[in-house]
Amino acid sequence: MLVTRRQLLAGAAAGASALAQQQHTANGPKPRLAPTISVHIEQFPKIGYNDLGSFLHTLGVEGCVLSLQPGGHIPPERADWELMRAVEAMTGYGVDVPAIATTATSPTDPMVQIIFAIGRLMGIPVFRPGEWKYPAAGGLQARLPQVQRDLTHFASFAGQTGMAVAIHNGAADSFGAAIWDTEMLIRMLDERVIGYDFDIGYATAHGGTESAALALRLALPRLKMVSARDCYWSKDSSGWKLTECPLGEGMVDWQGLFATLAQARFTGPVTLYVNYQPREELAAIRKDLEFLKKLVAGAYSAG
Repeated sequence: MLVTRRQLLAGAAAGASALAQQQHTANGPKPRLAPTISVHIEQFPKIGYNDLGSFLHTLGVEGCVLSLQPGGHIPPERADWELMRAVEAMTGYGVDVPAIATTATSPTDPMVQIIFAIGRLMGIPVFRPGEWKYPAAGGLQARLPQVQRDLTHFASFAGQTGMAVAIHNGAADSFGAAIWDTEMLIRMLDERVIGYDFDIGYATAHGGTESAALALRLALPRLKMVSARDCYWSKDSSGWKLTECPLGEGMVDWQGLFATLAQARFTGPVTLYVNYQPREELAAIRKDLEFLKKLVAGAYSAG
């Protein structure tokens, strides 16, 4: 049965329909006792989503974070029908879709309402918005109330649809990079509907291992997903630069991360990012996936 855009938006506002319940049962992530080891769909730009589910199943991946961005697998302007097809392409091969990532930061963007509506219908638990850039000079104090209004609206959408908003601590020139600025703006909002996509690599790069551990403790009650990347600082003639690398070869305290996650009984997605341009990308992805699986097995079996 085809679902129109009007029906999707009505479904998001009016309560669960029979179709929504059926789709949630069929497509929602399976209950787990440990994190879902996932990859980001943009890691595989040459494989269309119709073929990616089969490929990821063969690769041994448990989940795939779908994204809507210009030039990607699912263009934002075609979200109303491409997104559901992509979810079905993954779940048909037993690959969960634990989250949808976007570049959207405005709650008035029509695409945002469509994503929340489809997320509800398909049982996708997490929505990750884009990054709110800080102005290049001045205006920092004025920027924060704008971001807070946007986050309040996103949290409202999440509460209506049963999803949760996960804010990424990404680029250093963006809101949320330090975790503490995010906590300041969302502390009065329901922790069930808004929280963090905690990027351990960026947290370590921005503040070191001890600061990253403190940031994780702060994020933990609202933790919705984890981004897994490793990196180190190096210096050449042009100055200091951040270099991403295979997991376990950089600054990240992986044992500490997974011990904390296991103690908290976190079972959300842990998403691998391979941005260090290896000579053989598929081999690098396999190696990093095995690294994560061993850490999960060790930490969660011990708990």
